Amino acid sequence: MIQFYNVSKVHPRTGAAVAEISFHLRKGEFTFLTGHSGAGKSTILKLIHFQTRPTKGELQVLRYHTSRTKRRQIPNLRRRIGFVFQDFKLLAGLTAADNVAFALKVTGASRREADRKVEQLLNQVNLSEKAKSLPSELSAGEKQRVVIARALATNPLLLLADEPTGNLDAEASEEIFQLFWRLHLEGMAVVMATHNTELIRRTSGVRVLELKNGQLISDSVVGTEPVSSVHETDALGSPPATGPQTSMLSESNKTSVTEVPKGSPPDVPHEGAPNQRENT
Repeated sequence: MIQFYNVSKVHPRTGAAVAEISFHLRKGEFTFLTGHSGAGKSTILKLIHFQTRPTKGELQVLRYHTSRTKRRQIPNLRRRIGFVFQDFKLLAGLTAADNVAFALKVTGASRREADRKVEQLLNQVNLSEKAKSLPSELSAGEKQRVVIARALATNPLLLLADEPTGNLDAEASEEIFQLFWRLHLEGMAVVMATHNTELIRRTSGVRVLELKNGQLISDSVVGTEPVSSVHETDALGSPPATGPQTSMLSESNKTSVTEVPKGSPPDVPHEGAPNQRENT
């Protein structure tokens, strides 16, 4: 799903943000991206989201290559990637429901379809009663749940989260992590940047990539069962279920994604990516 091949990103004034990074993340994998402030976590997420391009090396997300993908093709990729920001980036003049609906405009959904989808998403993040509230009327944890609902609006295959619990108290942080974990158990790939070492320590069965000064210094590959056979338990690191749960993924996201073997970047035709099924 995500492959980095000796990727470096160098800024002219500040130097290398990341250097010679290589790793491969598979479909449905939950990955912690950790390291101190300035280690390169946000740069990795921006590269995956195609907000920036590598100075050196090759990056592939789904079937989109940084060296071959044209600017006009990037919106199609981003429909398949949800992004959760630490600082929320909500529109202050819009209600919680309207902030989520704003993300649906790119899908061409009708007003009726959008209203139904927004109601469903806010219900899934347990925020239905706050649908008409402005961001200024929400707690930090509630704002982050709106952000997650917005990130899920286009039925993404991959969810990126940049320090999503960094501004939250312990209780709100746990609630947000539970949401991410549910998505992972339902088959979504999640890449979560965090410096919360306690959260990482108590979460078993996940991938951990550790960065230091822009370099990948540790890659803990954990062998796990296929996502479809994983069950929520009370075991250490596996958040327990809190009762009957409604799937947070659309049925279209439960289909398989073709995986590319490790090794050199495959020779995928340039126009291959846009011919994939669109998530609308």
